[in-house]
Amino acid sequence: MTLIGAPVRRVEDARLLTGGGRFVADLVLPRMLHAAFLRSPHAHARIHDLDLRRARAAPSVAACLGGDDLRPRARPIRTESRMKGYRATDCPPLATGKVRYAGEAVAVVVAESRYAAEDAAELIDVRWEPLPVVAGAEAGAAEGSPLLHEEVGSNVLLSRAFVQGDADRALASAAVVVGDRFRFHRHAGVTLENRACLADWDAGGGLLTLWSSTQVPGLLRDVLAELLEVPAHRLRVVAPDVGGGFGVKSALYPEEVTVCALARLLGRPVKWVGDRREDLLASTQAWDEVIEARLGLGADGALEALAARVLADVGAYSVHPWTASIEVIQVISFLPGPYRLPHYRGEAWGVATNKAPMGPYRGVGRPVSTFVLEALLDRAARRLGMDPVELRLKNLIRPEELPYRSPSGVVWDGGSFVESLERAREVADYTGAREEQVLARAQKRYVGIGVAAYVELTGVGSAIPASPGAAINTGTEGATVRVDPGGTVTATFGLACHGQGHETTLAQVVAEELGARLEDVRIIHGDTAASPTGTGTYASRSAVIGGGAAILASRTLREKAVRIAAHLLEAGAEDVALEAGRASVRGTGRSVTLREIAAAAYAGVKRLPKGMEPGLEATRFYDPYLGTASNATHIAVVDVDVETCAVRIRRFVVVEDCGRIINPLIVEGQAIGGVAQGIGAALLEEVVYDEDGQLLTGTLMDYLVPTASEVPAIEVHHLERPSPTTLGGFKGVGEGGTIGAPAAVANAIADALAPLGVEITELPLTPQRLFRLIHRRSSPASRPTMPGGSPARRSA
Repeated sequence: MTLIGAPVRRVEDARLLTGGGRFVADLVLPRMLHAAFLRSPHAHARIHDLDLRRARAAPSVAACLGGDDLRPRARPIRTESRMKGYRATDCPPLATGKVRYAGEAVAVVVAESRYAAEDAAELIDVRWEPLPVVAGAEAGAAEGSPLLHEEVGSNVLLSRAFVQGDADRALASAAVVVGDRFRFHRHAGVTLENRACLADWDAGGGLLTLWSSTQVPGLLRDVLAELLEVPAHRLRVVAPDVGGGFGVKSALYPEEVTVCALARLLGRPVKWVGDRREDLLASTQAWDEVIEARLGLGADGALEALAARVLADVGAYSVHPWTASIEVIQVISFLPGPYRLPHYRGEAWGVATNKAPMGPYRGVGRPVSTFVLEALLDRAARRLGMDPVELRLKNLIRPEELPYRSPSGVVWDGGSFVESLERAREVADYTGAREEQVLARAQKRYVGIGVAAYVELTGVGSAIPASPGAAINTGTEGATVRVDPGGTVTATFGLACHGQGHETTLAQVVAEELGARLEDVRIIHGDTAASPTGTGTYASRSAVIGGGAAILASRTLREKAVRIAAHLLEAGAEDVALEAGRASVRGTGRSVTLREIAAAAYAGVKRLPKGMEPGLEATRFYDPYLGTASNATHIAVVDVDVETCAVRIRRFVVVEDCGRIINPLIVEGQAIGGVAQGIGAALLEEVVYDEDGQLLTGTLMDYLVPTASEVPAIEVHHLERPSPTTLGGFKGVGEGGTIGAPAAVANAIADALAPLGVEITELPLTPQRLFRLIHRRSSPASRPTMPGGSPARRSA
């Protein structure tokens, strides 16, 4: 049996499910101190006086610092970009001069216990001068708006456009034009484990070690070396077991910089573990965009043009390393979706506001772009009297057109766009569902069917950065594979698992390619001191780039091991097969084990072929350059109760193509988890601030995540179509469920309520919003003013 494609149970689960995991909160070092942060109660205010005396005098307090105290020890976080029209911002580890969002860290107390530190933090006195609050992107972009960063000179931190053809002319001549103003509200990435970090300074060795609940230990090591002026080879970052990331833990945070600086200052380990309110206040948030979009079609349903303007609320700072462009530019990059579209214009602006910074979240921009385009396609189908599936089939990119360059310049190397939609239609019994819908409407029941198709770029190589314009390398990853003298295998990666199952899937790749037994392979990840240079786990890249590096290193070792075995067996290398830890001469009973091969490899040149270097270890790096396309179709069937405004998802079908599947159990888990988060985005999850910039959803009683009651049994079906451009044929799968689900659910609700003339333009679709739509009590949506003074067009 081949190991790649086998439904192997996750090897890490035995440890994690029995309490054997080691998260940052579990780590205890001798003489360890605990940090607590004083956070701003104001969204925008000057700091006129910061009195730390009472806190410093409190029992068990080792230190208390403000921003001015920390400034000589740590530079501010500043994220540069090569993108034209981008303005960088300085984010100090502790606020200096003024604060820019409620929850920003102003001071830190370090004490013998967390309780003592938190008690002392309450003794800090601050004299504030409240400033006018920029509560939203439209206000921030307006002329005369208060500035968050006076030195930048504008709240508009970025702008960009993608243009292909002449969208305006094509729209003017289109037989049918549909359009609207869409709103996707702010979102939080709620991970099971809150953010946490622990720093230790070894003065004798000049070594700084940071353990952090992070997805990107390699990226953190590189930037911390600069901010703290520590040589990179003297700085180690370790991501131990991490309880979920979803992109939220892929940025550098001020708390990580602060605890490192404190550990160096005090000569003792310093630990910080955030609580849930801190996580909701100060972790990066996502989405929060207004999208004005118009889609033009011919009378036969052929897509002709799409024009969109996107205004994003990017929060108070540009996060490292992704910049404030990470979300909004992805929206206009992927808005054309998997469809043929001759004319396109997408314009985007990112505006600073007095909210927590925007960062990446599972799907990054594509849940928004898919929601908008798929909603417009359903509207167009209703206008044309066409079935929505047939309209999509008419316009999807076909196999003979691949590779296909999208209007934004993204190249789709492959894809099963038509096949996935046709298969989803079959699996979901689409015809039967439509027949049931007719019967339900006759009984005054509101049943809806929603379809969403999408494509995403995964395993992005060095051709483009994972975030547009970001001045970092995210396109390569390394793997070191070593056969130990005892015949076991250790493989080390710069990736950092936070729930994906790397210890299983990467072991499957290594064992298959090397010819070892799976149980003999151990995966080490998330430690910059142990791994080859890498950045981490994000952007659906681990299977593609990490797996590719594993293939290269394992094949190199396999070739050497076969040569050694041939030498020991006095046979030709071409006659030796290495499988399941044993090398055999074909057609004979002669063989040696991988352990015997390793023993010879480390015994010296006397037991090796002439000219061969001793040892059995290889490090290889992989760069897929452009990356590879994954795609899927989602179909949702819902019931809507127009009296209670409750939405029940009766059925949810996913047909996805993530290329060659390494482990179907893990792939299915990724898809189901992503869909659950997408359902939360469609119906429940919303970060709410008031006009004063105060967070109103600071607990999980207010910020609602989906539970088992809201998530139906999700049917996942696979189209295993290997990537034509990546080693192993792998494609990414980690984000897809979240991309398609919001659009499918929204379209299903709109379909259910079509007899009432309801169109869905805003997510999440809470019961309150649904009530207003059904009963027509909402006032007309205001027209947002985009930067440059021209109001965004509104048409329907």
